[in-house]
Amino acid sequence: MSLKKRIAVFASGSGSNAQKIMEHFHKHPDAEVAIVLCNNPNAYVIQRADNFEIPSHVFDKFDFYQTDHIVKLLKSMEIDLIVLAGFLWLIPENLLKAFPNQIINIHPALLPKYGGKGMYGDRVHQSVLNNKESESGITIHFVNENFDEGEIIHQSKYKIDKDDDIEMIKFKGQQLEHLHYPKVVESLIKKMKSL
Repeated sequence: MSLKKRIAVFASGSGSNAQKIMEHFHKHPDAEVAIVLCNNPNAYVIQRADNFEIPSHVFDKFDFYQTDHIVKLLKSMEIDLIVLAGFLWLIPENLLKAFPNQIINIHPALLPKYGGKGMYGDRVHQSVLNNKESESGITIHFVNENFDEGEIIHQSKYKIDKDDDIEMIKFKGQQLEHLHYPKVVESLIKKMKSL
């Protein structure tokens, strides 16, 4: 029986953050990514999981919101922490109740600014540019029943230069995401192990 903490990663798209987390916990002594869950059968993140020989599970809206299928799957796998990495659906109540304070998300802005329903990806960066912000950043937070409103765990900032376009600020943000998200996940795992 492995004493490693088990992580489930939820993603909807390419999965660059999922990749960094899989890399970080590959052969890690304390934790492992046990499964990748995805709501898009064509998402590249499934291939990334495959590359690490991590099982993936694709589900649809009915499965997610109308059944206990996902909760049962995660419980049967003894998952300790759920990490959202570019996952765009609101987490249903049954999952929140089954995993209290065990679900975290990353957002490409400094919450509470530029959060909420429909605020993801390029939409966030475009809003930041439109408002001529001098800085933006990333927020890693616990997940609750509302988009982007859970308790903040970590924030990092970057400066926006006057010539920066959307691709540049996206790049700056992703650098911070890839640097900090695996470390924050690791720190939460360490806390769990010490309890």
